[in-house]
Amino acid sequence: MKTRATTKDEFKGGSTVIEQDNSIHPSLTNRRKAVEISRSSFEKVFNAIIEVLSEKKEMRFSDLHRAVAVKMHATLDNSIAIYTAAIKLYMEHQGIIERIPARDQQYIRLMQ
Repeated sequence: MKTRATTKDEFKGGSTVIEQDNSIHPSLTNRRKAVEISRSSFEKVFNAIIEVLSEKKEMRFSDLHRAVAVKMHATLDNSIAIYTAAIKLYMEHQGIIERIPARDQQYIRLMQ
C-alpha cells in the first residue's frame, strides 16, 4: 500500500495527510482517497489505537473505532471512524500493527 504521512513542517496548520493507493491495497475501492487529519487528532487517535490494542491484545477491526472513541471520551461520529480506519492502514504499512491471518473477520494486533 502506498501510504504517506507528512510531517508537521510540510503542511501549514500541522496537518497530516494519509494517502491510500487503492490499487495496491485490496480492501479499498478503485478510486484514490486522501484523508487530511490535524496533527493533534492524528496523535490522539494513533495513541488511542496503541492503548486499546495494548489492553486487548487483539481486536476485531469492526470494534476498533468504538474502542478508540471510548478511550478518547468522544461520541461516535464519522470522523472518528474514518480517522481510525485511515490511521490503522498507516500503522499496518509502518509495521506497528498487523492483521491476524486465517480469521473469518479482520482481527488486528500490535506487532510482536
